[in-house]
Amino acid sequence: MSERVTALVIDDEKQIRRLLRIVLEGEHYRVFESENGKQGLSDTALRRPDVVLLDLGLPDISGLQVLKTLREWSHVPVLILSVRDGPEEKIAALDAGADDYVTKPFESGELLARLRAIQRRAASATEEPFFRAGSLEIDFTARTVSVKGREIKLTPTEYALLKILAQHAGKVVTHKHLLREVWGPNAEEQSQYLRVYMTHLRKKLEPGNGHEKLLRTESGIGYRLVPPP
Repeated sequence: MSERVTALVIDDEKQIRRLLRIVLEGEHYRVFESENGKQGLSDTALRRPDVVLLDLGLPDISGLQVLKTLREWSHVPVLILSVRDGPEEKIAALDAGADDYVTKPFESGELLARLRAIQRRAASATEEPFFRAGSLEIDFTARTVSVKGREIKLTPTEYALLKILAQHAGKVVTHKHLLREVWGPNAEEQSQYLRVYMTHLRKKLEPGNGHEKLLRTESGIGYRLVPPP
């Protein structure tokens, strides 16, 4: 399930969004657009982009507030794009969780280089390239999953759930944490989502007949990926 890198552009200027789409698609990014802050937060939860390009001057809520809200439930790399070039704006954005800050107008080559840099930092800081537990293998770089050497096709949502459980292998991950990370902050009470997708994951990863049980339900709390002894 190798995929192109996904970028979400949150900017109210149509011309800027068009320019960024041309630049990013020229480098094989998959691009989504949001024209205000509320839509941007919703699209981040829905699309689960690999990187976000965020303008500070949005028409509904400030880009800084969008960033602060985003950091309550997501670690996605965020590159700020803004006409504001004062040091106080840059410091506030970086303190709120931005990964980098580029001033408009920008040079395309520099923008792309900074995007590559924050993606590399995010990858090295959050995950090892491989995960193994019994017959289960996950290649986080290629975004592939296999059991007993056979590749298993997962939906993006199934993969997102498995990735979180693998990154916390052996530990209980609460319902709320999983819902927040995969579906966004407004889904924390929608536990039926989890039951359905965890059932799908078990069918794909645990083919029955007494084979190893990797995904354990902690009743009323959450789920745990338990590596076999």
